[in-house]
Amino acid sequence: MKKFQKIIMTCLLPLLLFSGCSPKEDVQPPLEPIDSLNPAPQTSQAKEQAGSPEPAMDLPPADGMVRSRITNEWIDKKIADRRPISFMIPNTKTASQYGISKADILYECNVESSITRLMGICENWDDIEKIGNIRSSRDYFMYWSFEWDAFHVHYGGPFYMDDLLDRNDSDNINLNVDISKTYHFRDVAKNDFDNAFTSAAFIKKYIHNAGYSLNYRDNYSDEQHFLFSSEQKPNMLTQYDNSIDAYEVDMSLAYPLTNCYFKYNAETDLYDRYQHLSGTPDGPHIDLATNTPLAFKNLLVQNTYYEVRDQKGYLSFQCHDTTRDGWFFTNGKGIHVTWEKTSDYGATRYYDDNGNEIKLNTGKTMICILADGDTFMVDGKTINMD
Repeated sequence: MKKFQKIIMTCLLPLLLFSGCSPKEDVQPPLEPIDSLNPAPQTSQAKEQAGSPEPAMDLPPADGMVRSRITNEWIDKKIADRRPISFMIPNTKTASQYGISKADILYECNVESSITRLMGICENWDDIEKIGNIRSSRDYFMYWSFEWDAFHVHYGGPFYMDDLLDRNDSDNINLNVDISKTYHFRDVAKNDFDNAFTSAAFIKKYIHNAGYSLNYRDNYSDEQHFLFSSEQKPNMLTQYDNSIDAYEVDMSLAYPLTNCYFKYNAETDLYDRYQHLSGTPDGPHIDLATNTPLAFKNLLVQNTYYEVRDQKGYLSFQCHDTTRDGWFFTNGKGIHVTWEKTSDYGATRYYDDNGNEIKLNTGKTMICILADGDTFMVDGKTINMD
């Protein structure tokens, strides 16, 4: 079946619109990127959609506003032209998560010891006074950051990512080398280890001193990243005969320490995020800066080949790949998808089982990266990732 899907994808692609720090030691090298060789309740949207023809023109609410390439929301053109930030936040009981609700896209992926780490992509970061606590990155998070041409904010990382950090095109903001605390500060947190934070002012200072381009660079990242449905005619997934109801998407089988899950809220048409970290009760996932619970319009689940690198448990996820398994959830429904990423700065693209690139709905997106062989649950039924 996978070979058949891959043949279909190869034929259709031309017709479509155009990834804890430790000392260095001798271990197996990281994975080589493939391009390195050169009856559901009726939702409020459904009610609004009924009998409402789509307008002939999609007009901005004010002069100087354009559609965001990240969320499809209307934003100021100056913000749209400027590069986003990506920031690394731990997801443990001791994490002090401030500013996480500012993320327009949130990635979650396992690191060593079955702990997950989060990476937020934030487009409008001007008013951030405290974001963090910032923790170390991994090379696979950097590849996902690359495709947004984002400034990667992190607090060091294992030596597996040294080659990426040393690249001239890798505009990262490594707070671990900031011994004088010129670009970060320590603040009250749940413990004395998870207490490094930064702000928009510090980030802008770092960008200026490093000589980074503040606006998107030419020939980096795809200007058309996600495809979006219009707000007037959202993607309800009802056009797919094989779509399933998806009111609760439970990732606890894949993330056994985080135990996160998502519940569809028919009033907001969003997926509210919950988690019960080991030894803590269930509850909404909250941004401590604003007491804002996390919620997402789109959920993407991405099956990814991985390897265990060493005895310390460091992992490697293959961000560059083709015709890999996945799922897409929105508006209380879900469909099976496949995904591909074929270059460092190229977008990860998602396709339905007919080979057509899927359309997301306007709003925030959660991307859950699962290791080969992991499972998760939808409305109590187990989904196996091939």
